[in-house]
Amino acid sequence: MSRPVLSRLATPLLVSLVCAVGSLILFAKLAGEMLEGETRQFDGAVRQFVHFHSSAWLTAAMRFFTILGSSLVVSIAATSGFIALWVAGRRRRALSIAITVIGGCLLMWVLKVSFHRARPMPFFDTHLPASYSFPSGHALLSFCLCGAGATLLSAGQMKRWVRIVIWTFAAVLVLAIGYSRIYLGVHYPSDVLAGYLAALVWVLGVEIAYRKVR
Repeated sequence: MSRPVLSRLATPLLVSLVCAVGSLILFAKLAGEMLEGETRQFDGAVRQFVHFHSSAWLTAAMRFFTILGSSLVVSIAATSGFIALWVAGRRRRALSIAITVIGGCLLMWVLKVSFHRARPMPFFDTHLPASYSFPSGHALLSFCLCGAGATLLSAGQMKRWVRIVIWTFAAVLVLAIGYSRIYLGVHYPSDVLAGYLAALVWVLGVEIAYRKVR
């Protein structure tokens, strides 16, 4: 590999590594504070604020977004993307999507079982899932899928504005899904933040490996 190529590769790899380490540290700190009960006041204040600003149309929108972030929808989207990329001959990209989402599912399960945090009381007669609350699976899985998808879609785009649109759409969707879990009352805000941080660590780890292989 030539020196110019190595130079172009080193910077994004270093940035990804630094972000991954920083996210891991923040996740560990948040998890520690959650176990010690120090996030209780923050969680309660945010839940109260969000619930106070509820409305009928917003509740309907949040139910829609929470469906988009469900394990079923994420699995269908990831499988469809994998098949489309594999058939198109983009097998490394297809494997990247599969590894990111499957690994995200395993990470979510391990973390939920490890922390076994009980869920809060839901709002709007929302069905309360049987799984543990920390971290939010919707936040984690939607971040993994959208992060991997935006990375692959923007990689081949020469126009900057197109890349900005792709990443903005992905970010808004992930934030809306996470917010919906808080709005409906099935997660604490710290659960959603933890889901984002855990997903960021995993997505960046996969991205680092993908860049090195490529």
